[in-house]
Amino acid sequence: MPGEDGPVREGAGAGAPAPVPRALTIAGSDSGGGAGIQADLKTFAMLGVWGMSAITAVTVQNTVGVSDVAELPPHIVGDQVRAIATDIGVDAAKTGMLSSAAIVEAVADAVEDTGIGNLVVDPVFVSKHGDPLLRADAVDALRRRILPLAVLVTPNLPEAGRLAGFEVATREDMLRAAEAILAQGARAVLVKGGHLGGDTSDDLFAEPGRTDWLVTPRIDSPHTHGTGCTLSAAIAAHLARGQDLPEAVRGGKEFVTEAIRHGLAIGRGIGPVSPGWRLLGGEA
Repeated sequence: MPGEDGPVREGAGAGAPAPVPRALTIAGSDSGGGAGIQADLKTFAMLGVWGMSAITAVTVQNTVGVSDVAELPPHIVGDQVRAIATDIGVDAAKTGMLSSAAIVEAVADAVEDTGIGNLVVDPVFVSKHGDPLLRADAVDALRRRILPLAVLVTPNLPEAGRLAGFEVATREDMLRAAEAILAQGARAVLVKGGHLGGDTSDDLFAEPGRTDWLVTPRIDSPHTHGTGCTLSAAIAAHLARGQDLPEAVRGGKEFVTEAIRHGLAIGRGIGPVSPGWRLLGGEA
């Protein structure tokens, strides 16, 4: 019976209690399986969460790069979110590739309409290979419509710079960028410091009135495709399981660190991190 194996959950739009945590990814499809909804769903499954998806775009992609993109009609994107939230329910959600201003608007409308609360926003601007995944005219819509709905925004340094409006290249810049992003309405921000270089990976978690540096040894690996997707999905999964935000952020960073450590040398380009490292023989 529902609830025998764990707490009964009543997430946004749920028609009936559910015995399993439920997480939704609103993102693009990566045909190579290393990022996007494929990485998100793998991460959800590894963390014991029922994963669902609202696809925003289909990419023609492998480890070498993105060669083509086909966006879904905005109303189809929004209706996927509504269909899931009003039937199965959503304990937490994340956004990834949103592609266009029209899709950003459709996603924001659907999230507001269905009352999804735990929304993690990964502001994907470009792929790991440098291919653009968000149109220039969509940046303002992202700031105006999506950031105010976010329980957490997870930009890397270039993305933080685009959102904040200035270059972010140092720890001091990260602090300023976090303040600027919080001022745009997000409840919290995790500025990822992977582009800083050095022997450690320094991420800044910031809420109004609080900052916390999350520092781990840097893993020297060329296989980092899907890092941001896996991190944001892991945080969303932990939120769906009932953890508070700081705990979910720490758990997400621990999970992605191991996924990077066990990155896969597959394909001719940048290989993916491995959300399924436990199943593939990895040990923490």
